[in-house]
Amino acid sequence: MITPDIASENFIADSLNNWTNYLNRVYGTRTISAKYQAMEWSGEGYRIKDTKGKTYIDFLGGYGIFSLGHRHPAVVAAVKEQLDRLPLGSKELLHPQGGLLAKKMAEITPGDLKYSFFGNSGTEAVEGAIKLARLYTKKPEFICAENGYHGKTLGALSATYRQKFRTPFEPLVSGFKHVPFGEAAAIEAAITDQTAAVLLEPFQGEGGINIPPAGYLKKVRDICDRRGVLLILDEIQCGLGRTGKMWGCDHDGVAPDILCSAKALGGGVMPIGAFVGTEKVWAPLNDWPTIHTSTFGGNPLACAAALAALNVLEKENLPARAAQVGDYLIKRLRALAGIYPQYFKEVRGLGLFIGMEFHTDDIGNALYDLFFEKGVLVASILANPKIIRLEPPLIIDEKIVDDVITRFEDALQELGRR
Repeated sequence: MITPDIASENFIADSLNNWTNYLNRVYGTRTISAKYQAMEWSGEGYRIKDTKGKTYIDFLGGYGIFSLGHRHPAVVAAVKEQLDRLPLGSKELLHPQGGLLAKKMAEITPGDLKYSFFGNSGTEAVEGAIKLARLYTKKPEFICAENGYHGKTLGALSATYRQKFRTPFEPLVSGFKHVPFGEAAAIEAAITDQTAAVLLEPFQGEGGINIPPAGYLKKVRDICDRRGVLLILDEIQCGLGRTGKMWGCDHDGVAPDILCSAKALGGGVMPIGAFVGTEKVWAPLNDWPTIHTSTFGGNPLACAAALAALNVLEKENLPARAAQVGDYLIKRLRALAGIYPQYFKEVRGLGLFIGMEFHTDDIGNALYDLFFEKGVLVASILANPKIIRLEPPLIIDEKIVDDVITRFEDALQELGRR
């Protein structure tokens, strides 16, 4: 076991070789870790440290995992306490943590959502939601959005739009249609007598931090009600306070029939995903609960982490903080864009769910590297490197934003000197 805070160059090289030789040869040769010969080592709050001892401000946040920051004390304490008592359940007896978490989810989710199923990831949550919608409606078709992203397991991939991910695995699950995001009329036009549900992200993450017109979800909800179609909302990335409200759909004051959550649900400590449904929609699972199961889903350790995370979100009022600090960050970024219009195409977002779009892929790629060199972690869109997304921990404040903006401007100035 490696214990030093700062590892030797040989250790780093050996670690990268392990990734190359035993995981995938791309990892140790073409990633940012390979380029800079550094791997992450420790984290606390909004900062992480690499194996060379360099500290970074984490403005990527694990694509939304670290809403509470790294190793939030309340979540770590809850997990340690549960670890010492019962990490995984017997699967024969019930455990208190699962029931407590499900009750909490019913309390914090919108509308009449009541019953939860816990898995291990976001894509599992989407898979379960698709199965439940088919089970309840006995219909096979789904309407999704262009540029939507719902995961890479076979059902979730069928809902995902990006052809780059889909084509190698076709034929996928049949019955999925994609219409332009933000256009409610296109959804209504696509509905048939075989449509089970509309499946959308309230705000698209991997698709490029796309924000639909205000009132879009309300129109979609009205269409679904009028046409007798379920509404499934994928809040895996934008939910749990990231956009300035607890859930993305809260901005339009609507509630889905099924809601998917994951990423931040585990408090940045444990993996957990969930889909939550109304009592009406859940009826087939109440009749036959073993038709959809998960060995590790909803285990005591993950449920303890999620309970603690939700309590922190409420106690520290982090959705409101995301709204306040996010507004400040977007204003600072737009001011930078005004100074450097030769690079920026647009800054968009809501709360701490922000995208910076540049004029070319080359600009995006160059700034991704330069931000890293300046000690700020960000992420590009997997299929569109001219967009850099920012999903920092919701615990940051305006002083940290000022620090990051200074580093961003240093990077932009350095790009101009090349």
